[in-house]
Amino acid sequence: MEVKVQQEQQESKVYIPHGPSGLGGWLVLVQIGLIATLFLVALQLLNYNLPSFNPEYWDILTSKEGELYHPLWAPLIIFEAASNVLLLLLCVFTLLLFYQKKALLPRMIILLYCINLLISVIDYTLSLNIPLINEMGGVNGIRDLLRSFFTCIIWVAYFRKSERVANTFVR
Repeated sequence: MEVKVQQEQQESKVYIPHGPSGLGGWLVLVQIGLIATLFLVALQLLNYNLPSFNPEYWDILTSKEGELYHPLWAPLIIFEAASNVLLLLLCVFTLLLFYQKKALLPRMIILLYCINLLISVIDYTLSLNIPLINEMGGVNGIRDLLRSFFTCIIWVAYFRKSERVANTFVR
């Protein structure tokens, strides 16, 4: 008798969602975005950020005797490298939470999108103040800034209001 009561109590604790759940729907786009972000940030770190610390590049940009010296190069290079490391770590952690369907995921992904927007704003502001970047037209800053802004707005709203999100991330 007691065993039957315990089994019924355990069965009643199983969460059965009322509505859409699982990693389908719009969450497929989130998965693709997180995985793409993981690879793109890793490539950015390996191809651009880490080589910038090579003495020959570093000295040209950050030394007062360097040909392309500007006082904001060092903060920009360090900021971009540190922010890419942070984004990489946050992305990995978010993906782990995502596939484990943890209840913490909606808050974490909102944090990730907001941090990405903040990084874009700071990077754009620093880049605007370095004349060489403006002269070369190498800043896609406003485009990146707008992309970060709209990505943040859309996905934060989705993760706050979605029934699928509420039903999926419950562990």
